[in-house]
Amino acid sequence: MRILLAEDDSMLGDGLRAGLRQMGFQVDWVRDGVAAERELRAVDYAAAVLDLGLPGKDGMEVLQALRAARNTTPVLVLTARDAVPDRIRGLDAGADDYVLKPVDLHELAARLRSLVRRSHGVAQDMLQAGALSLDPSARQVSWMGEAVPLSTREFDLLHTLMRSAGRVLSREQLEQQMYSWGLEVESNTIEVHIHHLRRKLQADVIQTVRGVGYMLNPRAGV
Repeated sequence: MRILLAEDDSMLGDGLRAGLRQMGFQVDWVRDGVAAERELRAVDYAAAVLDLGLPGKDGMEVLQALRAARNTTPVLVLTARDAVPDRIRGLDAGADDYVLKPVDLHELAARLRSLVRRSHGVAQDMLQAGALSLDPSARQVSWMGEAVPLSTREFDLLHTLMRSAGRVLSREQLEQQMYSWGLEVESNTIEVHIHHLRRKLQADVIQTVRGVGYMLNPRAGV
């Protein structure tokens, strides 16, 4: 899943980006509030990690503007401001979670997965659709009870479709969720990954809606 990281500390930001990428997140990193607000308006991120002490525009202002625009992107505030009034203000402004620095990377990843689950109305980490199961934290997939080895991109694509089960997603929407900045995507990349997934699972697991995009079959294999 693709997330936005807004953090002006170069060492911390670089470490968080690298660590979250190792855990399967696609991370776009910005270093000021103006850039954070711009990207959150332009890109449909699965979630955002927002530092409050950003230059250019304070993180609290970014959060307030985001919610005023009725943007529902899940936001995790990551900050050194540990006073209770600061936490209350952040949560009341529309933050979905509030974590103090320093933060354990595994905890941060778990909290992000939790935010994304809640935003999709899912109570548990494991995703299920028919005979297909996907565990985001372990990055494992099983089909009819058998483990299925997938490449990183195949897993990311399947995860994106399963989070939106029953919805049709265009190729552009899938690319936006799967690829962060600086990654070149060939015009047929999504189609190639879908072809591989159908071979490894079952042909009707992913349905093509002509002229629109792709949709996960919620009852495949049943």
